[in-house]
Amino acid sequence: MIRLSVNVNKIATLRNARGGNIPDLIEAARTCIAAGCHGITVHPRPDARHITYHDVFDLAAMLTVEFNIEGYPGPEFVALVLRVRPTQVTLVPDPPDLLTSNAGWDLTSRKTDWLVEVLASFRRAGIRTSLFMDPDVEQLEWASKFGADRVELYTGPYAHAFGTPEGQQILAAHREAARLARKIGLGVNAGHDLDLKNIPAYAKAVKGLQEVSIGHALISDALYLGLTRTVKAYLKALGSRPVTTTRRRRTSGSRRRSPARAS
Repeated sequence: MIRLSVNVNKIATLRNARGGNIPDLIEAARTCIAAGCHGITVHPRPDARHITYHDVFDLAAMLTVEFNIEGYPGPEFVALVLRVRPTQVTLVPDPPDLLTSNAGWDLTSRKTDWLVEVLASFRRAGIRTSLFMDPDVEQLEWASKFGADRVELYTGPYAHAFGTPEGQQILAAHREAARLARKIGLGVNAGHDLDLKNIPAYAKAVKGLQEVSIGHALISDALYLGLTRTVKAYLKALGSRPVTTTRRRRTSGSRRRSPARAS
């Protein structure tokens, strides 16, 4: 079964645009979990333009499903992840000023050798590791050598070319990349610009896909459909069953609220 992790960055973006705590990120996460998603994803950036470090701690305190923290592994990010100890950390090669992820890691040069120790530090802490990667055979082999548990295949080009002959070629590359990854012992995740239209073909073609992380399209669809209905629609598109969780009781004073941000 393919697991759905909902990226709630866009909820935080909307909140930060006005300041205060509306929409409430924690309540949005609870809604997604109640609808059956298997995990929650966040991508805290140095400028805190959406998810803040306070948000990360608040979510960690209440989640009853898997927690995936993604980001560029600078010193502050590494320290945050080691303190929170989520289920999974997904490392992306984004510089701090990049709007959104647009490529996977290039592991073939010695410029990224430092990632070996970063991955090892997370592994020692019991955190599953994933590297954001293009569907390139050589790069995937290096991901295994670096010690990653999984790779997250970058699906942006597939999504942009969906419905065209080029899209079919890209899908074939992803199918082969996933096959190789499994062969060399890597788990396979996927993410970026997946939506209700292009997910079914991807899920059918890419065998052994374990998890997808979806935020922008899902939250956008929720504006029209409602968050609960949208999460269920994405689970259906993946051919996945909703997860059943026991809701944790919230005690007074157990949650820190994020500071208001100026518009």
